[in-house]
Amino acid sequence: MELWHDRILVLDFGSQYTQLIARRIREAQVYSQILPCTVPLATILAYRPQGIVLSGGPSSVYEKKAPAVPKELFDQGIPILGICYGMQLVTHLSGGEVAKSKHREYGRAELTIDDASDLFAGIGKDRSTVVWMSHGDRIERMPPGFRSIAHTENSPVAAMKRVDGKRRIYCLQFHPEVAHTPEGTQLLRNFVYQICGSKPTWTMQSYVETAVKQIREQVGSQRVICALSGGVDSSVAAALTHRAIGDQLTCIFVDNGVLRAGERDQVQKTFASQLHLNLRILDRTGAFLAGLKNVTDPERKRKAIGRLFIRNFETEARKLKGVRYLVQGTLYPDVIESISFKGPSATIKTHHNVGGLPARMRLKLIEPLRELFKDEVRVLGKELGLPDEIIWRQPFPGPGLAIRVLGSVTKERLAILRGAETIVDQEIRSAGLYRDIWQAFAVLLPIRTVGVMGDQRTYENVVAIRAVTSLDGMTADWAKIPNEVLGRMSNRIINEVKGVNRVVYDISSKPPSTIEWE
Repeated sequence: MELWHDRILVLDFGSQYTQLIARRIREAQVYSQILPCTVPLATILAYRPQGIVLSGGPSSVYEKKAPAVPKELFDQGIPILGICYGMQLVTHLSGGEVAKSKHREYGRAELTIDDASDLFAGIGKDRSTVVWMSHGDRIERMPPGFRSIAHTENSPVAAMKRVDGKRRIYCLQFHPEVAHTPEGTQLLRNFVYQICGSKPTWTMQSYVETAVKQIREQVGSQRVICALSGGVDSSVAAALTHRAIGDQLTCIFVDNGVLRAGERDQVQKTFASQLHLNLRILDRTGAFLAGLKNVTDPERKRKAIGRLFIRNFETEARKLKGVRYLVQGTLYPDVIESISFKGPSATIKTHHNVGGLPARMRLKLIEPLRELFKDEVRVLGKELGLPDEIIWRQPFPGPGLAIRVLGSVTKERLAILRGAETIVDQEIRSAGLYRDIWQAFAVLLPIRTVGVMGDQRTYENVVAIRAVTSLDGMTADWAKIPNEVLGRMSNRIINEVKGVNRVVYDISSKPPSTIEWE
């Protein structure tokens, strides 16, 4: 969508923090967009950005085939902020010298501000502030026309600038976008507001108004369908599209038998009864469980569910005459991943997504969330009037409980897992931890262990509890849930879920593990 006049481009050189830069700028209510550093200069200029950020990255500028930008970019009169590798690249291309640092600088550092104007306005007490460093190279000699505006003990040039003629270039050796740089947000706002002259017009209210207008223009009088899962993304996409075209939208919910407890009822209550969407619910539990019979390999499970979903969705869609469009809940990180400078990620798992539908069904796509991060989607959902139980739902895998029942998927084993998952969810909510945890769930293991209940020997199932904290699901750490909460979960699962006599807690991070077990 070409929505916003004020735009800051972030050129990605492979940094793990690139998305965070864009998020911080958007938090200042200015639209930011990530592009790979390999895009041509003409493409960059066609976006008419008010400012450009050069991200960090793992390369060294003096390496062969190190990523770069055309030197002509610096002469376009567009304010530029180079961060870490971005600073080193500006130095390298502008005639300065970058060399390997004698002491790698990683972590907290005290920054002394030598020029408290523009970029550092209002930052630092007694011209000192804490910043986060992560670099093995440093500036040995600044390019002609640049001057140092801040330093640390290990970096004589921790920040520099050149403002003359057409050049308005600022560079930082540290990372202002991370939480470990406490005044980094203010620094980025100085760049965006004062130096670039951008205005805070990026709000969800204005997004709704513009997106609704664009959906109406795109669709006209045609009919639209949406595969509604009950998750945050598809729910917000459906609600926004419904705001635009009303009864031209029909949502299809497939009950595949591997959903969480109460999922179907919640979707029907929210979308049919409260929001008054056209909703078709397909009960296909029998077909999906039959398709999963004796299937134990995780990839075969995912593919079997994907095939069955497409088949059922296609069948129902054909019953609706005049359908020309399909709504998808594609988010901005999905778009970024497909264009990332680092290239496509290795396929760790096949993800069941509606993304497989358009090519087969020849429907045109409506992707009203493709410019938004997950946290922005939640704000949008609030703006659209969705209830908190939908907006704050934790992510749930497309193949559902089928990949949380390790081994063979049966009706009986699903019942055990649902009971355990319900207790995990209840205890996390009761402890006030639900919004602090990215995902918390139970996994039914394909093993049994010996136990004792009522002086009787038991030989029953093992449930693993998995809970992680994360910003975007790309990396994650195991959640430090208080022992008393874990104790209540374990006690309740063993006592209330028939067939379980042991509960364990997963304390592995991603990487090397994944969040889901399959």
